[in-house]
Amino acid sequence: MRKISCAVLAIWACGAQAETRDVFLESSDGARLRIATLDLARNGTYRAEMDPAPFADHFLSMRPFKCLEGPDRHWSHVPYPYEIKRDISSDLTDLEYDFLFLWKGSGEYGINMWNGIYYKLEPQGQGFRGALHETDMDLLSAPPAAGDLRPLEAKDLHPGDPDSHWLPRLIIE
Repeated sequence: MRKISCAVLAIWACGAQAETRDVFLESSDGARLRIATLDLARNGTYRAEMDPAPFADHFLSMRPFKCLEGPDRHWSHVPYPYEIKRDISSDLTDLEYDFLFLWKGSGEYGINMWNGIYYKLEPQGQGFRGALHETDMDLLSAPPAAGDLRPLEAKDLHPGDPDSHWLPRLIIE
C-alpha cells in the first residue's frame, strides 16, 4: 500500500475548505483530455465528478458505457460498483478505483473484461500522476468479501507499455 504524506495532502488543502483540481488523461505525445474534476476536502475525503463532454454513449456487451473514442481504441469508463470511502488521507487507492477503464478496438462490438486499465497514482508536485497498468476486470465481477473494500492486489496489476496504449497517463492538477 502506497501512503500519501501529510505534506502532499497539505499542499492540496492549502488552508481552504476544499480544493478543486482537473483530471486529465494524457497521450504519449502529451496531448491532454480533461475527463473529470476532483474536489478534495481538508480531511482527505474527496468527490470525483466525470465530465460528460468528452465521452460518447456506447452499449457494449449488453450494458451502457461512457467511452472516449480514440483513433484505434476506445477507453470505456468503469465506475467501481462497490463501496469505497473516497478518502486519500492514508493512501490513493480509492482515487485509483474511481478512474478504472476498459479498452476495446474502435471497430469491435463488445468488450473484453481482461482489457482493464488501472492508473497507479503517485504524488507529483501539487497533484498526482498515474501510470497505466493492465488488469483483468473480471476480478471485480463479484462483490468483494465483507470488509474487503479493495479486492485488486499488487499481483493483479501489470505495468503497461506506454507506447502501446492511447492514453498511458492520468494527471491530476
